[in-house]
Amino acid sequence: MIVSLKDSLKLVGITVIIFCAVFVNTFFLNFLIDIKNIEHLIVGPELTALYNAQIATAKLSCILSGVFLSLIAVVMIFFYIKLYIDNHKSQLGILKAMGYSNFKIALSFYVFGLSVLLGTVLGFGAGYSIMPQVYNSMVITGLPEIEIHFHIILPIMLIVSPSLLFSVLSCLYAYFALKRPVLEMLRDKAENHKKIKKSRKEKDRPFILEMCFKTLSAKKSIAFLIAFAGFCVSAMVQMGLSMSDLAPGNMAAIILIMGLVLALTTLLMTITSLMNGNAKNISIMKAFGYSVRECFVSVLAIYQIFALIGFAVGTVYQHVLLSLVITLLYKDIGNMPEYSFNFGIFFIVLAVFIVLYETLMGCG
Repeated sequence: MIVSLKDSLKLVGITVIIFCAVFVNTFFLNFLIDIKNIEHLIVGPELTALYNAQIATAKLSCILSGVFLSLIAVVMIFFYIKLYIDNHKSQLGILKAMGYSNFKIALSFYVFGLSVLLGTVLGFGAGYSIMPQVYNSMVITGLPEIEIHFHIILPIMLIVSPSLLFSVLSCLYAYFALKRPVLEMLRDKAENHKKIKKSRKEKDRPFILEMCFKTLSAKKSIAFLIAFAGFCVSAMVQMGLSMSDLAPGNMAAIILIMGLVLALTTLLMTITSLMNGNAKNISIMKAFGYSVRECFVSVLAIYQIFALIGFAVGTVYQHVLLSLVITLLYKDIGNMPEYSFNFGIFFIVLAVFIVLYETLMGCG
């Protein structure tokens, strides 16, 4: 097997992300189906408003967790497939030289979907286990309790479909990523003349500054991932805190906890990739007598800019998304709290993000 089961098990972060998405969607989608059983009992404007509010809350949580977390998982899987191909390009080049087609090699990347399968199974089981508490927190006063029923469509939607979809996407992405010349994969691609000429023009730069730009130039994908981590932390945590007035009881706490877990997972995955990708450069600088601080500045400090850019984009994204979704779902429901951008939450999350980012970088 070209890509082993062991390789897929390294994607613990993907499993956590999918777990959170399926966990939230399991009880909310089940609730949306079961609540239809009491629709005929809804009489009067007050009960109708409460009924519509519960449905809107469940839909809001499903949209935010399902769509947003799926996007994070797709980006992360694509990144790790690219990283795997880059790290094993010589071995893959040998296979292509031996006559293996891109399609045949790409098929083995289905194992990346196993991390998704594990996350969906665990998430569905956990979501179903706390369903009684969720139903109790969303009970409508004056109406009978909503009974829990098992719906076979949910495991198909939340376990089978995502696992197959992510396996197919992994194979397709690997297929297109493998479309490189065999010789290029068998040896390191030499710098072209243009890059050499540019390097001579900038030869008067201080070494640390030059190292900083060279590292960034060679690790563009990691710069993107760092920005994406900042985006995830900003969007998920601010979104969770902002929903405290929109989700009933412990639902707001669950959503916030999911946001914190996902933010930390994404940040850890990203910084681990960053440190591993630059381990060689840091080791060389240490061997030449540079201090830890100088190594940090020359190799890692440049990525702070991208982390903050990602954080800013995530802030705008979560505000626009929440405003849009709330406007659409709650437009016909009265007595709902208005949503507005909370600067206090923004500055608290920003401060926590900076401290966490610098701490993880320092520990690495």
